[in-house]
Amino acid sequence: MFLPGRPPEWARRIGVFDLETTGIDVTRDRIVTAHVGVLDETGTVVEARSWLADPGIAIPQGAEAVHGISTAHARAHGRPAREVVAEVTGALADLFAAGTPVVAYNAPYDFSLLRHEAARHGVSQIENPSPVIDPLVLDKAFDTYRRGKRTLSVVAEHYRVVLDGAHEAAADAVAAGRVALALCERFGDLLPAAVTELHTNQIAWARSQAESLTEYFVRIGRIDPLDPVDGRWPIR
Repeated sequence: MFLPGRPPEWARRIGVFDLETTGIDVTRDRIVTAHVGVLDETGTVVEARSWLADPGIAIPQGAEAVHGISTAHARAHGRPAREVVAEVTGALADLFAAGTPVVAYNAPYDFSLLRHEAARHGVSQIENPSPVIDPLVLDKAFDTYRRGKRTLSVVAEHYRVVLDGAHEAAADAVAAGRVALALCERFGDLLPAAVTELHTNQIAWARSQAESLTEYFVRIGRIDPLDPVDGRWPIR
């Protein structure tokens, strides 16, 4: 265990990952932009790679309003989707193979959508991404009763992390990584020395958080008890 302000050794080098897409359905929607990078323990970007894809389908106006990429722009300037999916998957696989933890905010969304894209394009998939660090799961686990939203922009502001250009893949990925580092500093005494143990802990925490959210949604009549919130993590 670590004292507050003494981040674990694995926090010295972390990967970061984010996607911007055509929508929120991980099984059907497509990648528009992606970013994979590496931060050091100070939050400085030491490696960075971004992609713009032609998703092969029209980008809905709602999605364009979020990330600013139009269908015309993606078709004119984006690379073939299969190439982008293969390169993003390969970049992440390299980080995992090196034992570098990868930060992704709300990880099941990005990793699940990437897996479905890989299957769609015949690209070798990352079946069990690990180790992954999800600041959303950690924030809920360590500051459970804080009121308010838990979007990346709100949580970044809470931990005094600057997020310029929200919903741009590189900006979101880097901000998520810096939030993870801020969590390491603030809750260092609660973090395991082994990042693989933290990964396993997050599986249990995400399941518990989904169960709690399900109970709340059922109580307010938002969902049916037979349709619980999916708590699988980091991929669904």
